[in-house]
Amino acid sequence: MRRRYGRTRHPQPTPRCADTPVPGTRPRPPGNLVAMGSPPNSLPTPVTEAGREGLAALLDSPGRAVLALDFDGTLADIVPDPEKARAHPGAVAALARLAPRLCSLVVITGRPAGVAVRLGGFTDAPGLERLVVLGGYGAERWDAATGTVRAPAPPPGVAAVQAELPGVLDGLGAWHASWVEDKGRAIAVHTRRAEDPQAAFELLREPLYALAERHGLIVEPGRYVLELRPPGMDKGVALADYVRETGATTVLYGGDDLGDLAAYSAVDKLRSDGLAGVLVCSGSAEVAELAGRADLVVDGPAGVVALLHALADRLEEPA
Repeated sequence: MRRRYGRTRHPQPTPRCADTPVPGTRPRPPGNLVAMGSPPNSLPTPVTEAGREGLAALLDSPGRAVLALDFDGTLADIVPDPEKARAHPGAVAALARLAPRLCSLVVITGRPAGVAVRLGGFTDAPGLERLVVLGGYGAERWDAATGTVRAPAPPPGVAAVQAELPGVLDGLGAWHASWVEDKGRAIAVHTRRAEDPQAAFELLREPLYALAERHGLIVEPGRYVLELRPPGMDKGVALADYVRETGATTVLYGGDDLGDLAAYSAVDKLRSDGLAGVLVCSGSAEVAELAGRADLVVDGPAGVVALLHALADRLEEPA
């Protein structure tokens, strides 16, 4: 199934990475600054050797690097109503600065691809003509080059869960402590609006796992959200497939939540296969697991945008 967002364009293949440098620029090594609390637009140094090697590889050969980012919590602040989330005001400009210098930019999200495009303000954004958004953990794909979303039909288990979920929530007395988001290929139950979000999350955890299992789905826990979705696809699979598609030799991935752990593992695997990688955590007090595995921790979406601008500053320095 194809849906169009923005102007109609002719399909184009995903460009392969090249070694061609951007004229008038030269790579520079990362600075000797820590990530959190660094001066604006300074390029922080990863805390791990693998991360430092990955950043050096990106700066040395940006035309062979893929920049991959989560949306919610990474490019956009987490808000009580997911429909009101918007990309950080500086995100599009930062991505547009980097786009002509890198092999590819890709956003990987659990949201439907078209929703992320709309909330991110990516449609027809100058400089982002080659942006790709992989939605539904990679099941959907939007290409800025075509303005088209490619998405398979939702599996029947999603519709079955959607029909049964109201009764489950009513039986738990959890209607007022939860908010249900229809993601097309998944159903997300949020507890952030509850008086005690963590207590509501724990109340729903076991019944929703059981509901998902009955209908052949899995549960992806997140920041006060339990997402019921089909198995077989995650951000790690989506990221690894995309890196292989582009032929990149370096990948920087930024995320903020438990669903990004699969992408972290994919970068670890790519490193073991000889590629360079940088793992960035958009830090929050709600998820400690990512920070412990990251090469670099920044202060939420504002910190991610500052990092992107710092990368662009370094890559734009005259030769």
